Amino acid sequence: MTLINLSTLGVAARRALCVAAALGCSALWSQGQPQSLPTTTLSVGMHNIRAQLAVSPEQRQIGLMHRAQMPTQEGMLFVFDTPSPQCFWMRNTLIPLSIAFLADDGTVVNIADMKPRSDDSHCSAQPVRFALEMNQGWFAKRGVKPGSRISGAPFAK
Repeated sequence: MTLINLSTLGVAARRALCVAAALGCSALWSQGQPQSLPTTTLSVGMHNIRAQLAVSPEQRQIGLMHRAQMPTQEGMLFVFDTPSPQCFWMRNTLIPLSIAFLADDGTVVNIADMKPRSDDSHCSAQPVRFALEMNQGWFAKRGVKPGSRISGAPFAK
């Protein structure tokens, strides 16, 4: 392994090195395996959801990438520190997903369907701390729409 003393490099060389490092990290994520995270149980009406919790920036960035399939009642809950506009894209995500943006109490703010391997942005209609990804159509098939409420420990007051 070679160590580089950044202080000996010029500004342009440091920038180039940073870009190369970022591209290398991106390449590693794009060739990675699905992540396995701790789970929580959520519910909406009579339907239970086993949701993996993506809490750290790295966990949120990887999300549901690299999965060839996902069981019907499983999904991923993205948890952010503070409410803010949240946007998601699907690069390196192989399955079609629906995303519900959720208020602090679990109320659905808006839902978007997302195509696999797309860089299209899908954003919350207002600042939120939570986003729940499920297989595409899961929310529609169960009548979940804006104003519906999802229950579970992350939304407890």
